[in-house]
This record gives sequence, C-alpha cells and structure tokens, in this order.
Amino acid sequence: MTARAMILFAHGARAASWAAPFERLRGLTQARLPDLDVSLAFLELMSPRLPERVDQLVAQGVADIALVPVFLGQGGHVLRDLPLMVEELKVKYPALRITVATAVGESPEVLNAMADYCAAALAPTP
Repeated sequence: MTARAMILFAHGARAASWAAPFERLRGLTQARLPDLDVSLAFLELMSPRLPERVDQLVAQGVADIALVPVFLGQGGHVLRDLPLMVEELKVKYPALRITVATAVGESPEVLNAMADYCAAALAPTP
C-alpha cells in the first residue's frame, strides 16, 4: 500500500443542503490536488461517516490519509471525538498512516479570508 488520500472531515446535519459548501470545498481541493483522492466524511447524521470512508480507502489500497477537520474551532468534536475515532482506526489498521490537521478555522489564512469577507459586507452598495 502506497497510495495517499485526503478526507475533509465535517460534522454532518439532517438537512442534505447543509453539505453543499463542503462538497464545493471538496471539489476545489480536488482541483488543486488532481492526483489525490479527496473525499468528505462526517462525524454524524450524514454518510459516509469517518470509519466507513477509511474502510473504503484502505480497501482501495490507500496507506496514507491526511485528515482535515473542516470545523471553525478546536471544540469537543475535534479535541475529544476525532482523536478517539483516529485511535480506533489506527488499532484496526496498524499499517495505515493518518495525519490530522488542526481545525480549518484555526488557520490564520482562513481567518483572514473570513475577516475580508466580513469587512466586505459593509462595502457601499451601488
């Protein structure tokens, strides 16, 4: 196994429309990384859940997964739930390499882009 993949990890919601921005983010990321499998996985309420997606990737021969939490902050899901899930996956697949990025909202670049967006909301209307 030498293949690599990236999973964008989000919370999930009951409304299917909630996932639309995450699907767009996945598509934009995939376009920047055309040789990498970029997919979404969810904590709850939506499919695939993270363990299910990892199972699928391992079955396809993936040995290295970059996991990116698309959460605004390092709250309980990222600090408690995600590490437990990753530990269970590492026990199940000891040869699998999983790296976990910090929550996307902790990135200065992301916060600056969001601040730019917020400031632009006050731009005068024509």
